[in-house]
Amino acid sequence: MIGKKVLNHVYWHCSVTAEQGGDIRQRVADAENLSGLRAARDYNVVKYEISGQALSLLNYPNFFETPFPSLETAYRIDLDKGRVDKRSYKYSSNPPILHRKELLLSERDTRATEYRELTETAEQLGLFDDTVSIGFRQAWENLIADKGFQLIDGQFVPIGNVETLDENSAESESTQQIARHLTALSRSNLSAPMQCLARHGFLNGSLSVFDYGCGKGDDIRNLTANSIPVAGWDPHYAPDQTKHEADIVNLGFVINVIENYQERTEALLGAHALTRQVLVVSAMLFNQNAWKGQSYNDGVITQRNTFQKYYTQSELKEFIGETLDADPIPIAPGIFFVFKDTDAEQRFLLNRQNSRRNVLRLTQRPYSQAQPRLTRAEQKYQAARHLLEPLWQQTLELGRLPEKSEIAALVEVTEAFGTANKALRFMLEWFGEDLLEKARQSRIDDLLTYFALQAFAKRKAYKHLDATLQKDIKAFFGDYNTATAAAQKVLFKISDADLLIDTCRQAAENGHGHLDDEDALFIQTGLALQLPALLRIYIGYATVLYGDLEQTDLIKIHSQTGKLSLMRYDDFTGQPLPRLLERVKINLREQTFDLFQYGEEFEPTYLYLKSRYINEEFPNYAQQLNFDEQLQALNLFDLSRYGPKPDEFRETLAKLRWEIDDFELIRSRSLPNLDDNCGGYLTYRHLIECGETQQNTGLPNLPKQPDSYNALYDLAVNILDPAIEYFGMFRLTYGFCSHELGKLIKKRVAPKLDQHAAHERNTRNNLICPRLGAAVDFIVEDENMREVADWIAENTPFDRLYFYGENRPIHVSYGPEQKREYIDMVATESGKQVPRKRRLA
Repeated sequence: MIGKKVLNHVYWHCSVTAEQGGDIRQRVADAENLSGLRAARDYNVVKYEISGQALSLLNYPNFFETPFPSLETAYRIDLDKGRVDKRSYKYSSNPPILHRKELLLSERDTRATEYRELTETAEQLGLFDDTVSIGFRQAWENLIADKGFQLIDGQFVPIGNVETLDENSAESESTQQIARHLTALSRSNLSAPMQCLARHGFLNGSLSVFDYGCGKGDDIRNLTANSIPVAGWDPHYAPDQTKHEADIVNLGFVINVIENYQERTEALLGAHALTRQVLVVSAMLFNQNAWKGQSYNDGVITQRNTFQKYYTQSELKEFIGETLDADPIPIAPGIFFVFKDTDAEQRFLLNRQNSRRNVLRLTQRPYSQAQPRLTRAEQKYQAARHLLEPLWQQTLELGRLPEKSEIAALVEVTEAFGTANKALRFMLEWFGEDLLEKARQSRIDDLLTYFALQAFAKRKAYKHLDATLQKDIKAFFGDYNTATAAAQKVLFKISDADLLIDTCRQAAENGHGHLDDEDALFIQTGLALQLPALLRIYIGYATVLYGDLEQTDLIKIHSQTGKLSLMRYDDFTGQPLPRLLERVKINLREQTFDLFQYGEEFEPTYLYLKSRYINEEFPNYAQQLNFDEQLQALNLFDLSRYGPKPDEFRETLAKLRWEIDDFELIRSRSLPNLDDNCGGYLTYRHLIECGETQQNTGLPNLPKQPDSYNALYDLAVNILDPAIEYFGMFRLTYGFCSHELGKLIKKRVAPKLDQHAAHERNTRNNLICPRLGAAVDFIVEDENMREVADWIAENTPFDRLYFYGENRPIHVSYGPEQKREYIDMVATESGKQVPRKRRLA
């Protein structure tokens, strides 16, 4: 199957569907017919569930134009149930994003090369080290910034210097002298060059560091806090510090702020002269934000009266190489290592594992030398940004344009734009009205809910209402009577089951809850305020009967029966499987409720697939989603409704050697009893005490690593159980081999290759067999072992299989490489056995 595999799913671009197998193409076509969607018009990515009848059709606008596109709409189509569920991320502040686009395309697609280069750059920056949290926009953008980079025009550009006006700066700089020191950037984490040093193992404390042009000293403080010997010098912030030699010298974003070419060269030579082992040189790269200023020499003078020289990657490499007569090594966009110690250079290149072939080619592409100018509107916005952004935030909170009396900085706004109305008009033109319209509807829902629930209390006179509320009534409804009448009209609609169902579906589409097969909406309590007014009134009516929802974690709206359930869990936010402690079921029609408590008499049940009930803006959502997808990929439980009982769930996981660690499913870290079941037909003892040498010597031969037991279990379940079910019980001739047993077996064994040692380590704590996995040799009495070997090759996900003869045991393994290598051991005239790979169908 072509595409990017993630746990139990495969993703591909819709252009690749034609290259998939016939059954897969038919399922996609069936999904299109059921949903009424069309490829390239309504969706452009297929998310295919390897097991199950459901698949998703996803729409990523600007798939080809945006390096990491955001998901706008997802349709999950269940072909068995004939059900289509839509989820919109259009107004989400943290939508899912797509990485590694090249894997979604055909190998023949020429665009894949560009995307692959971008992926290689991201990998070298360490952006894919933790794949769980980067799947959503906020975490991804924060991570890029934490690494010291920004994404501009499809390229990673280092955050080197401050280029925008610092509103808090009280210093008045002369326009006659360039203020180099204003480019020093305050950071709470290490700069991009220092992070590159750390990633390649240079900041382990054994090497000294000198920061040449250290600015405000943030890197020095961070390195000192980690007990790394470091010093620095800066012409403005630390001019009295001594320049001295160090193993590592960092010239971080210095040469790009020096307007004089000769001084620039001297700075590079000076830093190099202090270097004993490696010099790190970094500079700002050309990007779409470059050249926003007055041209000066080979760069520009910025608004802050600083100088910036923007390089291309190749230009920067050439400048460093010619000046130092060296061969600088590109490490990241705008960052190079220059080695003085040739031995250290060779060690670095070796440890880099052929990264020379993965040089950052993306940054070598020719750059457009166009010099974009700020439009008049952009200039106006930049000048008044400090006024417009808080004004816009206030506008969204109000859901309407604020009146003059509500504008806190009215005087400043009037001075900047002439009148408040002109400022408001410019603000709307700049930010657009789509978000304001959404905020407007949300505020109307707030008011409708408020006035509807006031029907159960004494109505306040208009003159006693808050002044802001009075303005809201006038802006959204015209007058008080109209507002209360509109609220009462919505209140009466909560008895309309069809309307309630439609509104629940609308809420689920917008990511506000999960709609089950009975059209009941489950929603996390914190999202209740984002629901449409009808549902908020429905919930609010329940609070009139029961009380507030402060202790409630999950709300269930029974749209067809006029009921509401409130559930409280044990650490709903912090646990992947929170336990139900209390459930209140409220009958709105009869105005009664029942309370169910769980604990001593009734064991609390788990909430499975919690990610369905929260959304991407909830804490730990990415980790929760990953946990849920891991659990589903195991394919062990029916999670379609309430899932298994807690005891059954825990026992099944333990038996299959899985355990829960925070928000992650990991393989078991415990050592089982030898007589525990290992798969459906064998025990661990069968696989450990089966070899001739072990039986003759009586050596315990016990695995010391929990992962060895996990590997034996996987081997049994995936290879041995199916073979036993088909051929009947067989005789094991060689199974697990400990380090101690291996010393006693001298002939015809290859412990570094044969996988009999599973995950065990030798006395030097090195893996005996780096291939990992596990292996056994066995024979089926009265069977042609060629037929057995062929059956295993055709019907199981084996790693390596060795065939020695029709009446001899075969060797078979299961491991992470999943090589599916079928090898015949053929006897030559000299009596030696030569391996020959057998072609699989």
